Amino acid sequence: MERTFVAIKPDGVKRGLIGKIIERFENKSYKIIGLKMINVTPEIAAKHYEEHVGKPFYEKLIRFITMGPIIAMVVEGKNAIKGVRHLVGKTNPDEADDGSIRADFSSFSTLNLVHASDSPQSAQREMELYFKEEELCPNYKNMFEIVLEELGE
Repeated sequence: MERTFVAIKPDGVKRGLIGKIIERFENKSYKIIGLKMINVTPEIAAKHYEEHVGKPFYEKLIRFITMGPIIAMVVEGKNAIKGVRHLVGKTNPDEADDGSIRADFSSFSTLNLVHASDSPQSAQREMELYFKEEELCPNYKNMFEIVLEELGE
């Protein structure tokens, strides 16, 4: 099973979409093994977005992610990075597939509700930025895993 980092951004929290967004991941049989609400400090934001330093939108990213609490999650499942990014949808909600979180709930690319890691390296770096290993709970089995075990997969 693969792990990835997901954050419900301040706009998703402020709009009261936490439950609806989390439900999308659970409906697709992803297992949430880490979950917490936090205020992102400017220092953490700078580390999170370090690959964008010097780009014209960098300061806006920092201001946005620090404007209110986020929901930080570690999501686990088969091909989680690719699958979660598909479920989240493209950055611009006008280009996101129908049924994706961004297509269904967002109207602006700057207020796009959710962040999802784009690679195994980013997922590892972001999970370590927001979670200690002892904060994760990977040992429970969700229904998807139970059924796979019963099928011998």
